[in-house]
Amino acid sequence: MVAIRLICGVDEAGRGPLAGPVCAAAVVFDPSRRTPRGVADSKRLSPRTREELSARIKEIALAWSIAWASVEEIDRLNILRASLLAMKRAVEGLPLVPHQVWVDGPHCPELAIPARGIVGGDARIKVIGAASILAKTGRDAEMRRLHERYPQYGLDRHKGYPTPEHLRALRRHGACEIYRRSFAPVRKVLERDG
Repeated sequence: MVAIRLICGVDEAGRGPLAGPVCAAAVVFDPSRRTPRGVADSKRLSPRTREELSARIKEIALAWSIAWASVEEIDRLNILRASLLAMKRAVEGLPLVPHQVWVDGPHCPELAIPARGIVGGDARIKVIGAASILAKTGRDAEMRRLHERYPQYGLDRHKGYPTPEHLRALRRHGACEIYRRSFAPVRKVLERDG
């Protein structure tokens, strides 16, 4: 009898925004079951489709985990290292230990189990695509929650990304504690405000 190998897909969301934490997700599917239809790179899906697939993935996955790296960790470590930290936390938060971890992109977190980076993995490999969907929907929910506290920035619309609307709001209202101080547009506003 051949042993079933459990592959964990990992991806992150929120490397580019000026505000909010970075989110990572880890997903393990049961190799004997079909993956949900429509799973793909989260960036290619509508918000509604992402939400529907997120619920389905959580329902049928053998295991899944979402983890974060804070704004303070992003500023202290840099965004790449903070993303890898969130990924490590997501994998370590799984209720089981997979045989191998496949990460979207060229970089892998330091783990006790074998890991490999796959550039474009979120578009090519279902389990990584599933992780991208959980990370994106998890982070979007967090940004909507932050919008309730800081409505002046419009976080519910741009999710912290540096859109023209967001940059105008940042210049008008200044940077509060949810902003990544190491990112150039935020640093510029902080220097302006003394």
